[in-house]
Amino acid sequence: MKVILLENLKRIGSIGEIIDVKRGFARNYLIANKKALYASKENISQVEKIKSDLSKKDNEKKQEAKQVAEQINKKEYSVKKLSTENNELYGSVKPTEIAKLIQTENKIDVKPSMIQPLKEIKSIGKFKVKITLHSEVEAEITVNVESAETIQ
Repeated sequence: MKVILLENLKRIGSIGEIIDVKRGFARNYLIANKKALYASKENISQVEKIKSDLSKKDNEKKQEAKQVAEQINKKEYSVKKLSTENNELYGSVKPTEIAKLIQTENKIDVKPSMIQPLKEIKSIGKFKVKITLHSEVEAEITVNVESAETIQ
C-alpha cells in the first residue's frame, strides 16, 4: 500500500515521501496516528502544498527534543526494587517506570515508547538506557537499580 509521510520517521522515510508499506502497518499505525495519508492524487497535491509547514513543525519538534535531550542526557536516575539474595529483581524495571522517574525528577514528559533499555533490567546495578526523543535526536541516561530490601 502506498502512503505519503507527514513526519520524518526513523528507518521509514522523510516528509512528503511516498513509500510502499504493508497494509496493516499503514492502516493501524501510520494513518491512525496521523503520520501518513493514503497516496491518492488529491492527497499528493495537498501534501506538496503543505510540505513547508510540515517541515517547519518537524523542525520545531526537533528543537524541543534537543532541549529535552540537553536536560536529561548523561543523567543518572536511581530506583529501589525488591531483590533476592543473589541481586536479581522480582520482575524488571520497565520503560513506564523509567518515564515516571524522569517525570518526577525533571518534570519532563517522556513517553514509555521512546525509552529503549539496551538490555533488560532484571538485576541490581547500573544500566544504560537510550531515549529516542525525535527521529534525529537521542539521549542516553543511566538507571541505577538499588536493593530496597531482600526477601528470603
